[in-house]
Amino acid sequence: MQRKSLRRSLSAVEGLHEIRIAVLGGSTTNEIVNILELILLFNGFRPTFHESEYGRFYEEAVIDPQSLISFRPDIVYIHTSCRNIKGPPPFSCTEADLPGYVNAELAFYRQIWDALETNLGCQVIQNNFELPPYAMLGNLDAVSPGGLSRFLTQLNIAFAQEIASRPRVLLQDVHGISARFGLKQWFDWDRYFSYKLLLTPEANLELARSLGALVKALYGKSRKALILDLDNTLWGGVIGDDGIEQIDIGRETAVGEAYTAFQEYCLSLRNRGVLLAVCSKNNDDIARSGFGHPSSSLSVEDISCFKANWNPKHDNVLAIAKELNLGLDGFVFVDDNPAERDIVASQLPAVAVPEVGDQVTRYPAIIDEGRYFEPVALSREDLQRAALYAGNARRATLQTAFANYGEYLDSLEMTADIDCFKPIYLERIAQLTNKTNQFNLTTRRYTLGELQSLSNAPDYLGLYGRLMDRFGDNGLISVVLGRRQHETLHMDLWLMSCRVLKRDMELAMLDVLVDRAIAGGINTIYGYFLPTKKNAMVADFYPGLGFLPSPSQSNLPEGSTVWKLYLPNYVKRNKHIRIKEYTHG
Repeated sequence: MQRKSLRRSLSAVEGLHEIRIAVLGGSTTNEIVNILELILLFNGFRPTFHESEYGRFYEEAVIDPQSLISFRPDIVYIHTSCRNIKGPPPFSCTEADLPGYVNAELAFYRQIWDALETNLGCQVIQNNFELPPYAMLGNLDAVSPGGLSRFLTQLNIAFAQEIASRPRVLLQDVHGISARFGLKQWFDWDRYFSYKLLLTPEANLELARSLGALVKALYGKSRKALILDLDNTLWGGVIGDDGIEQIDIGRETAVGEAYTAFQEYCLSLRNRGVLLAVCSKNNDDIARSGFGHPSSSLSVEDISCFKANWNPKHDNVLAIAKELNLGLDGFVFVDDNPAERDIVASQLPAVAVPEVGDQVTRYPAIIDEGRYFEPVALSREDLQRAALYAGNARRATLQTAFANYGEYLDSLEMTADIDCFKPIYLERIAQLTNKTNQFNLTTRRYTLGELQSLSNAPDYLGLYGRLMDRFGDNGLISVVLGRRQHETLHMDLWLMSCRVLKRDMELAMLDVLVDRAIAGGINTIYGYFLPTKKNAMVADFYPGLGFLPSPSQSNLPEGSTVWKLYLPNYVKRNKHIRIKEYTHG
């Protein structure tokens, strides 16, 4: 009853993103589906589910896929376990024979993935395999080619290598999840033999949380920045009272080593693309001095936004969000002080505030368990994100030296690479498509697999835009996607990263878009603005580019506007960005 009541209240929230998920199970899946539904509702999705009959994951995908085709899923989740292995090797298996058994099992799943891609073309989530509940050969089970533990380890590696080459398939790391959770708490044999429910409720909760994080990541809802307190969070002690010499950090004490480990964890997040910010009640110069400790793993240069003053912390979080140009739902706030956590959580409910407590030894595990920063891929822009924001700070400083804004833009010596979608950039294009909310005219979302198909479709024109200047490479920061209808082009997507606002990149994109459209026989471009809670800043984007009003359409959301641009006699708008040479295609 409590689940139904919670489901009703969460379902009543306005603006939920409709999503259709098919679950193909090697065991009974109703419990994991029930938990996943609540998790997705809480995170802004309204899911509709289709569940296969028990054990018929292969049959529904390959033999008789009509029910799946009729359901039209956005995501297919294949929920299997070590109990579903078709052909494990015998104890007598040799090293020479083992690859054959691995390849045969992999081929079975290849058939499933190929059939789903052919019939549905949607995103697939496939789990790998936990270790078996019993090691029949003892420790030798992990060594012998006939050991099931050895076989599953080899199979998981083969899965990882195969799925890495398939844009439409994501891997759920059940092996890692079960290992961290503990196999003794993973299987529930009483329920399995009675109801074919293989896992404990707690294990199903872990799987559902993992799935929820993957779905959020697919649709650009992973968190982007970690806001950190300083005193007794990044180091032990109070820098203003104890001084740099007395704060606890380094390898000399158990407490100091724990703070060092947390700093190293934060640095690892930063190195994979999560922005770090500081929010501390302190004098700015004193706060910064703590990073000068010789044992500090973090430096001030690793921090993308630094707020140390005596303002309320929720006000500083708002200032950080404004400076980094990110929505509040992109932040995680970590502070050892429960009062500070409480006020940020109550005043800024969109910010994630994990209950980290005051034991620094637990901080990494608590943040990791929250799955706030789940990625579906790592792009070059992810790995360079902190450097990109540091370059933006230098550009802002330079701007103050010019009275004329055009002279400032010229001083940046900007160069743009604008061209049709390329395979090497598709992961970043998908990421930008799903993460960008403010400078996004339609906020339509596309998976990597969908973009891969559209990039090769003759009736679509997609362009990416990369921007470089004398301070560095801003990365791939703009995407446009148009759908051709006879001699007209209808813009399904026009988006840009807010970190390059007011740099005239939209003018450069329009110039190239018009060139490509004219070359393809297009004489009119139609632009669409579909309003959301976050994209009001681009409501007047198309008229600002010279588009004229066009009658709106009944199938568009309320408040939408339609604009048209006639291409004959178009005059190029970009004056400050050099466009790299490109080829028509």
